Amino acid sequence: MLVWIEFFVCAGVILYSGSRLSIYGDVIAEKTGLGKSWVGLVLLATVTSLPELITSVSAVTLNDLPDMAVSGTIGSCMFNMMVIALLDFLSKHRPVSDLVHDGHMLSCGFGIVLLGLAAIDIGFGKYFPVLTSLNAIDPISLLLLAIYLLSMRLIYDYEKARLNEFAGELGESDDRATANLKKAMTMFILNSVIIVVAACFLPELGEQIAKQTGWAESFIGSSFIAITTSLPEITVSVTAARMGAFDMAVANLLGSNLFNVAILAVTDICYVKAPLLRSVSQVNSSTAICAMIALSIVVIGLVYRSKKKFLFLAGDAMAIAVVYIIANVILFLAR
Repeated sequence: MLVWIEFFVCAGVILYSGSRLSIYGDVIAEKTGLGKSWVGLVLLATVTSLPELITSVSAVTLNDLPDMAVSGTIGSCMFNMMVIALLDFLSKHRPVSDLVHDGHMLSCGFGIVLLGLAAIDIGFGKYFPVLTSLNAIDPISLLLLAIYLLSMRLIYDYEKARLNEFAGELGESDDRATANLKKAMTMFILNSVIIVVAACFLPELGEQIAKQTGWAESFIGSSFIAITTSLPEITVSVTAARMGAFDMAVANLLGSNLFNVAILAVTDICYVKAPLLRSVSQVNSSTAICAMIALSIVVIGLVYRSKKKFLFLAGDAMAIAVVYIIANVILFLAR
């Protein structure tokens, strides 16, 4: 019982600090003029993914749990897609896919490429060479990092072109605005640190839950750990959606997916025993494939732009929810 209490305490801390990030992130976007979509994609996406980064790295360095590290990180990608689907509950009568700009397809495309490479490495990596001179680093990990940096550059160029249309919109530069910006950045960093500290305890707690319940590490990682480390993304995106900033909400979730795959590469560098993705259960590839399918559904929704919902959800949101359920059923049955 104690381990569950500790688990939910960590979840509560992450949830609270994540809710504060959305507030201060909005202030930073307003005062700096960077734009909500760009701040959501890079700043918020990076910070809200810090739990995944810390949890994944600590899982392999402190607890020797590569399976939980990978399943938790890829599971977070899948759960982020589920959150996009659930945003339809907050979009009133129009689907979210009809409220955001189609530039998000760029993030989706890069997400599909990155997750596809990860799935290939998990399933067939044993046939590929390793860089023994670099502590058995997987060459695909270096490719993942390169593609992630390329995606940030291209998306930045695209967003910059869009933001130029609104240049000067946020030109406030008085002392009060500067003071507010400093306070927002200070509180933003403080809450980020709190999230990092809480996330450090998750791998060990997840291992204890796995031992007590008999559930596989992959299922624990892709369900409990993935959902808990995604709490900042949930709170930030829900808060943004309630403010009507659906572009920021979706950009945060898609940006987190890109950063999550880059986390796998960083974790591989920290895991000196062997290439990370080749040391885990192959069932994790199914989660990556399901996340790719969900991203493809988002692209379809952005192109088709349905104007109607079925009850509370649009067709694309329902499809993503079905894919998420199937992914978790596969993981549970493969325990």
